[in-house]
Amino acid sequence: MTTLLVRASARTQGLDLDAFCVAAHLHPDLVRRLVTLGLLDAEIDPAGHYTLAMTAVARAGRIERLRRDLGITYTATGVVLDLLDRIDELERLLRARPARGEVHPWT
Repeated sequence: MTTLLVRASARTQGLDLDAFCVAAHLHPDLVRRLVTLGLLDAEIDPAGHYTLAMTAVARAGRIERLRRDLGITYTATGVVLDLLDRIDELERLLRARPARGEVHPWT
């Protein structure tokens, strides 16, 4: 397995557009499109330079897998991602909930 290392900006704790594209294996124009569609969050300075969170690399991978494996358009991907995020949150809440009859030590 190969691990890709990219340098994050020390002042923003994010990746510039070039570093993000290398990490996510995406073309810069596609990343800009995903930001425009609201699928990825980016900070854009007045000069037009993008900074994306390192966590956005995983989200970009998820977006590309949905498109490639399921044929979901980028426009529809937002709805699917929202639903997947809701499912993840509900599963997290279920795991944190005590089983019937079980009492958490802090109650």
